[in-house]
Amino acid sequence: MWSQLIKQFRHYLSLERSLSPNSIEAYTRDVEKLAAFAEKEFPSLSPLQLELEHLRRFVTALATLEISSYSQARIISGIKAFYRFLVYEDRLSEDPSQLLEAPKLGRKLPDTLSFEEIEKLLEAIPLGEPEGHRNRAMLEILYSSGLRVSELVELKKSQIFTDVGFLRVVGKGNKERLVPIGKDALHHLALYQEHVRVHQTPSRGHEEYVFLNRRGQKLTRVMLFLIIKKTAQLAGIKKNISPHTFRHSFATHLIEGGADLRAVQEMLGHESITTTEIYTHLDREYLRQVLNSFHPRS
Repeated sequence: MWSQLIKQFRHYLSLERSLSPNSIEAYTRDVEKLAAFAEKEFPSLSPLQLELEHLRRFVTALATLEISSYSQARIISGIKAFYRFLVYEDRLSEDPSQLLEAPKLGRKLPDTLSFEEIEKLLEAIPLGEPEGHRNRAMLEILYSSGLRVSELVELKKSQIFTDVGFLRVVGKGNKERLVPIGKDALHHLALYQEHVRVHQTPSRGHEEYVFLNRRGQKLTRVMLFLIIKKTAQLAGIKKNISPHTFRHSFATHLIEGGADLRAVQEMLGHESITTTEIYTHLDREYLRQVLNSFHPRS
């Protein structure tokens, strides 16, 4: 019965919730973990017969594994989504996961790069190679527009409006938003398109994607991670960075520069303002400078 309900859950996430394939896979893995536990510990009970106490035992078992509190919380979130689906489909009258508690999480501040580190990293890209122009354009866009990694690799030519300096981005839940793109990013994008992309022969079905690999196919998320890791090594940057680091840096630098929080929320595509508020942290040295410069008693 587990496999049948999980299959229906996947359809629900795709059709009703319009979640991305990556999110659907993550939710599915979470429920499959519960299924494996339940089939071992409570073999006589179906998913519809599990109660809060059974789910709490699953959470206790999770806590004994060497996984972070964030991973535990995400798994529990997946379980809750599964049971909300069962109630929504009238398979259950009450949600047994409603009182299920996740580990308390501290608010983790995202890693960022300083503007100087961003420039150092961008300058380290070797532009003498065809991949160099592509990589420079990609990283310029990541920092200029704060895109998610999936939004960048899925970017299509029809989504770029050079004349007005905007990108039409398709984000989580297939929601579209318009994001401004800076002059430097547009400059390097034009260099890539006019001197590299125009000479590539795209694979069938990949003609519209902006960023292609040597085989003429759109880049994968993993490839973009590897490109950034390699570029960081060339630049001598020791921080553990990823495509998301550019998004964090984009938001942090805007907030520190005095940008309106609602505008940053819109550009990032955050549904809730509280998600954006994590970027309102400022480093202590900056705060000290503000105090010394503007406080009458300093």
